[in-house]
Parts: sequence; structure tokens; C-alpha cells
Amino acid sequence: MAGPGARVRQRLAGVRARSTAAAVAVVALALVASSIALIFVLQRSVISTADRIATARAEELTAQLEEGFGPEIAVTGGAGDSAVVQVLDAGRVVAASEDVQGEPPLSSLAPDEGQVLRETLSNLPVGGDDDRYVVVATGLSGVAGADTVLVAQSVGSGADTVSLATALLAVGVPLLVAVVGFATYVLVGRALRPVEQIRKRTALITGANLTARVPVPPADDEVARLAETMNAMLDRLDESQKSQRRFVSDASHELRSPIAALRAEIDVAAQHPEVTNWASATEALGAEVLRLQRLVDNLLTLAKLDERGVRSRHGDVDLDDLAQAEVRRLEHIAGLAVTSHIESVRVAGDPGELGQVVRNLADNAARHARSRVDVRLRRTGRDAVLEITDDGPGIPAAERERVFNRFVRLDDSRARSSGGSGLGLSIVRELVEAHGGDVHVDAGGPLPGARVVVRLPVE
Repeated sequence: MAGPGARVRQRLAGVRARSTAAAVAVVALALVASSIALIFVLQRSVISTADRIATARAEELTAQLEEGFGPEIAVTGGAGDSAVVQVLDAGRVVAASEDVQGEPPLSSLAPDEGQVLRETLSNLPVGGDDDRYVVVATGLSGVAGADTVLVAQSVGSGADTVSLATALLAVGVPLLVAVVGFATYVLVGRALRPVEQIRKRTALITGANLTARVPVPPADDEVARLAETMNAMLDRLDESQKSQRRFVSDASHELRSPIAALRAEIDVAAQHPEVTNWASATEALGAEVLRLQRLVDNLLTLAKLDERGVRSRHGDVDLDDLAQAEVRRLEHIAGLAVTSHIESVRVAGDPGELGQVVRNLADNAARHARSRVDVRLRRTGRDAVLEITDDGPGIPAAERERVFNRFVRLDDSRARSSGGSGLGLSIVRELVEAHGGDVHVDAGGPLPGARVVVRLPVE
């Protein structure tokens, strides 16, 4: 059974052979058609030349006879060795050039007075058996003892030229077609050589060595652009794989912490049941389970966002209702004062996803706030602007973009003990961008801490 490499080589050979066959067929058709047209034109030109010579000779004879020259005098001194002349009277030859002395009429043409008739004949009693002649018959007017002039002009020399051209074309056309086929086969092979090199290199690239790249030909052509596109694709795949590995590594690291805490608590309770405070142990286990559940939920959300296979349910969402619900929830957190300035704003989107955006931002602010959180929602032009500010330590300007990366914690304000997984703001950004909006962190809000600003299109 042929392997992938053999099949690709067969396809390349097929492309090469098909390209050569197509080029040969087109060139052969064009050359054959051109040759036929050339031979036809040559033949017509030869006959036309002979006809002009015969016509001129016939006009000369007619003029002489009508001026009173005798037939015997008129037919002497012909137009050349290849032309023969006869003067007829009622179908009887009364005078003829030396070559056809004593011969019957050369043609059966019988023109009326002043009429000129023509025909092409062979096997005349002059020249060779294969010679062809153009015969011009002119009817005389007012000439006693003569009524018709016949002039036969040979096309022999012209026919030889046509025969020579036909022979040359018969040899040259196949030779030229063969040269074109060979040149096409070689040139197509050279053109496909970079493709074969790209194929060989691509066959060696696996998930373990995505850093490898295909060779880019020096010429700026379609193959070079194909190689550049493939290298760009490999760059994206490499970066995606690295990002996926980082994600798996970070997720595993995050999951180890609550699982280790759960196992330690269970081991202590199992080894010392007589001194275990079961109420405190249950509370600690519940907190770790809740933390684990939040982390798993966040990971599932990010997996769905990465997959992009499930489209969001879009409809009208009252963003002010979602913000009010989070304000009421924050007000129940002990030691936290919440102020709000919320306008009625409706946007298009998925209510569950937009609810998660507001919830994550509210949790982030509550986690870092010292005592106060401020929530504001307004409409500015065609955008809904949601701002949530806390009075915590804030986020340094150099870190305000990095906090939206996955599993990122700032050392001072986002320790694992605070319950954060480093995924909340990352989920916010991806959900907001999926709804056509943007999110950023800055300062300058009503409170001295971090201010997270979300913009969503209203229309």
C-alpha cells in the first residue's frame, strides 16, 4: 500500500504530466491550425498570382486583336515560357503559341463578347502531368475570324513553394511540439520542486516540534507566499500549543492547592477524631470545596470560550438590573459600604454571560476593597459604560493590562488565601469582547483603588 509520501509524489507527477500534456495539446493545436491556414493562404496566393499574369496577357492579346493585329502575330512573343495562348473562332483553334501548336482547345470555356471566364486545370498538353494551370478565357468583340482568347498560366513554381513549405511544417511542427513538451516538463518540475520541499518538511512537523518551519523559496511568487502562509500558521499553532500547555499547567497548579487542603483536613480528622472540632472542620472543608467549585466553573467557562462552538444566546438584556442585583449582594458583605449611580441601560447579549461579567467585577472589587465599593452605569453615545471601583491598593499602571491574562495575581493584593484564582478578569475580557465591547483598568475614579471600566455597544 502506497504511503502518504508516495501518493503526494504521484499527485505531483500527475500535475507535471497534466501541465505538460495541456501545453503540448494547446501548442500542437495552435501550430496545426496555423500551418493549415498558412498553406491555404500560400495556395490562394499562388493561384491569384497566376490569375493576374494570365489576365494581363489575355487583356494584352485582346487589345492587339481588336486593334487589327492578326492572330498569328498576336500570339507570338508571349508572357513567358510558362504561359500558353490560343485564339479560337467558333471553337476552332486559329492561332496558338509554339507549345500548343496543333493541339485542340485548352478549355471548353465559351465566354460572350467582352466576358472573362476562369478555371483551373491540370493535365494540359504542356508541362508535366501534375502541373496546374489557371486558364483565362476572354470573349472578343468586332474581330473577324476570332471570337475567343485562351491564356493558360502555369502555377508550377508557386506550387513547388507550397510543397516545400508543407514539408518543412510537417517536420518542424512535431519537432517544435516536442521541444515545448520537454521544456514544459522541465520547467514545471523545477516550479514544483519547492512544493515538494515544503511537503517533506511539513511531513516532519508534529506536535512535539512545532518550532520547525518550511523553507521559503527566494522568488516572490505564489509558492513563496504559500510557504510564508504555512509558517505563519505554524507560528499560530505553536503559540496556541504553548498557551494550552501553560493553561493546563496553571490549572493543575491551581487545583492542587484546594485538593491538598481538603486532603490535609481529612487526614487530620481521620487520624485524630477524638480531638477534631467537626464543626470547624466541616466549615473549612466547605470553604475549600466552594473554592474548588469556583475554580472548576471558571475553567469550564474558559474552555467554552476557547472552543467557540456554542454561540451565545443574544437578546435584550437590562444591564441596570444586573448591576442593581450585584449592588444588593455586595451590601450584605460585612464591613463593606457600597455606593451606586445606575442609569437604565439595555444592551443586546447573553444575560447569563453579562451577569457573570458584572459578578466577576463585583467579586474582584470586594476582594481588594478595604471598606468601600462604587458601582456606576451610564449610557455614553452608543455605548453602555459600567465602572466598578474599590478603595483597595489599586493596580500599578504597568500591570493593568497583564491582570487580564489567565492565572495572573499581583503579589500584594491577589494572594491565593483571598480566594482568587486569577481567572475572573480573564473571563470578563473574553466575554466582553465576545459581545463586541472592551474592558480596561485605570485610576481616577471616585475611590482611590482600581477602577475597571467596561464598554458595551447599545445598538
